[in-house]
Order: sequence, then structure tokens, then C-alpha cells
Amino acid sequence: MTKAESPELHEGIRLQKVLAQAGVASRRAAEDLIFRGRVEVNGSVVKEQGRRVDPVHDVIRVDGARIPPQAQHLYVVMNKPRGVVSTMEDPHGRPALQEFVTAFTEERLFHVGRLDAETEGLLILTNDGEFSQRMMHPSFEVPKVYLAEITGVITEASLKNLRKGITLEDGPVLPDKVELIQRGADRSLVRVTLHEGRNRIVRRMFDEIGQPVRQLSRIAIGPVRLGELKPGTLRELTRDELGLLLDLVKL
Repeated sequence: MTKAESPELHEGIRLQKVLAQAGVASRRAAEDLIFRGRVEVNGSVVKEQGRRVDPVHDVIRVDGARIPPQAQHLYVVMNKPRGVVSTMEDPHGRPALQEFVTAFTEERLFHVGRLDAETEGLLILTNDGEFSQRMMHPSFEVPKVYLAEITGVITEASLKNLRKGITLEDGPVLPDKVELIQRGADRSLVRVTLHEGRNRIVRRMFDEIGQPVRQLSRIAIGPVRLGELKPGTLRELTRDELGLLLDLVKL
């Protein structure tokens, strides 16, 4: 019997096996999780041992946390350095993303959204087209957090104006949150949370109030944080991060 004809694939896979394969717990410990009512499938608590599931299409949770299916695709986080363009290759010979993903050449990764060349920070790369499209679609409102060092000492009035919304040449922008982190003698540090990704939108917001950005970094996308990831380095999304992102984009 071929793998495609395996009865297990037709009938589903035992839930405790799926949890074990996902690294949640051993099969025996998974049985205990089910016994204690801590496991849900498609929104319902599982009450019986031996429940069979479709690990690709069924939504499985343990203590409310989404357990992604065994990876059919690759999801990678990168800290894009300043000066690197957000394309896999650049016809003008500028540094591009391809040189940083040589360990993943077989997966043919592409970037989810982009950062302008002078902005550093968090990029997600994947080979999952549906995931990428949903992450970039404004209807899913995936929040993105930026840390901006701007010229001059920002006033409370300017902060209030940013929070109320700024009208740019291509329409209004209303940040989810604007937080003052630090004021210096000739600079200010401001954290901005947005759920849209128009071109150079953070820089244009601060240009509009007359305080241009000196340095800009994206430090979070949804639940994914830049943390201690060094510029030019990559890591795979954790199970928890991927589970939360799948929930955000309703996959």
C-alpha cells in the first residue's frame, strides 16, 4: 500500500500523535492533556481518547494556544540591515535579501511586505503564498511596531496630532498607538504601531509634522518580536508565533 493510500491519511491521525509530532508533549502526556479537557479541535473540547483529526485543516488548540500543523512551508524571521533593499535580487547591484538566505535556497523564499532600504528591522520570509497575501492584506489588520528616532524635541501637541491621525498625499493614516519613549537635547524616540503598510508611511508621518526620521527600525509584526536578533541574521518562527499569526489572518 502506498503512502497516498494509507488508511491513516483517509481516516485522520490520532490527536495524541499529532500533538506529539508538533512537539507539544509525548503521546502519553498528550493523552493526559485530553483527559483534563485542555485540548480543543475546531472550537470544541475533545472528551474522548483516540480522536482522529486532519492535522492540515483542523484547528487544534492546547490551553487556548493554536498548534500549527506540521510545517508544509517555511516561515523565517530576518533582521534586515540598513542599506539592504527588500527584494530578493536587485538589478542595480545593491545589497538584497538573497545573500542572507543562502541556507534556504531550496525553499525559494520570498518576503512578506517590505521595508525601504534605509529602514532596518523585522521582515518575515516564507514560501507560503496564501499566508503572505493575507499578512499583507489590510483587512486582517496585522499590527506592525516601529521605533523612530526623529529630529528635534517632539511636543505633546505633535504627539496628540499624530494620535488623532495625519492626512498624507495618498490619504489619511490613523496609527493604532503613538508612544513617546525618550526626549533628548535634539532628538526624540517614538514608538509607532500601525496595521497598514503604505510605502514609507512612518517617515512621511514625521515629515508631515516637520520632524524627519533619523533612524527607523521595525521591531514587531503581530506577536513576533525582533528581540536580540542581530542585523543580517535569521531564525524560524516559533510554534507559538506561527499559531498566533495563523489566527490573526484566519488560516
